[in-house]
Amino acid sequence: MEVPVAEPTEAASVDEPAAAEKPKGPRRIGVLLVVAVLAFLIDLGSKLLVVARLENHSAIKVIGDVVTFQVIRNSGAAFGMGQALTVVFTMIASAVIVVIWRIARRLYSLPWAIALGLLLGGALGNLTDRLFRSPGVFRGHVVDFISVQHFAVFNLADSAIVCGGILVVLLSFRGSNPDGTVHQQGGKGE
Repeated sequence: MEVPVAEPTEAASVDEPAAAEKPKGPRRIGVLLVVAVLAFLIDLGSKLLVVARLENHSAIKVIGDVVTFQVIRNSGAAFGMGQALTVVFTMIASAVIVVIWRIARRLYSLPWAIALGLLLGGALGNLTDRLFRSPGVFRGHVVDFISVQHFAVFNLADSAIVCGGILVVLLSFRGSNPDGTVHQQGGKGE
């Protein structure tokens, strides 16, 4: 009769590690969506404002000559690279959105939700320009307006993408997974 007593104990110890790896807490899709919508709307609003007020005007000095606002239409990627690849960048942004949405189905981590929301909002902001701005669908030029001396001209969608990307890297280094679990680092001898 002792065998049945031993089996539940063994089963419990076998199930405990599996339970420890299960995500805990609510899914964070709502947080991802709120962050993405906010990032998208702030980017869109800023672009509408600067196009209406600054396009075809002199640059506005924000911090001397170091930071200025001036409208630049960018057909390429960051730093003006790949200007002949506008359609490719449109496809990449679309793929990023699909990947984020697939990850979101198993999203339980609040920091990951914020990071992916920033990436999603930024990608949607620049994709909107590529789809709806001149010279045409899939070839539209992104509106950049924040100019940093000796650096680049960028927009708030680019900033959201960079911040989200940095957060993803930091979370990955910490061992955090989007599902709320933490992956184990190598042994002490490694």
